[in-house]
Amino acid sequence: MTSILNRTVFHEPSGRPNTVALFAGSLLSLSSYVYYWSLGASPSVTALAVAVGFALSGVAESLPKRRRRVAGVFRVALLTLLFGLLATTIFSPEVI
Repeated sequence: MTSILNRTVFHEPSGRPNTVALFAGSLLSLSSYVYYWSLGASPSVTALAVAVGFALSGVAESLPKRRRRVAGVFRVALLTLLFGLLATTIFSPEVI
């Protein structure tokens, strides 16, 4: 179990190409949230959660290669956020 966790969560950050894609995804999700908010409509909490998730993953991948544990903490925070969103969708869909 520990080796699987080390390989998947605490591996070295992958670098610039993935970081750019993740931050672009975060910006797109955040822009959709702001767009619906500016129209006066009720913006989706899901878009905001996905934007924060992409940003956390982008920060984890942009760290230097020697910062594997810090990147792992960001990845764990990302997984906690997204599993929380999934649990909210299942148990309390009216919030979403």
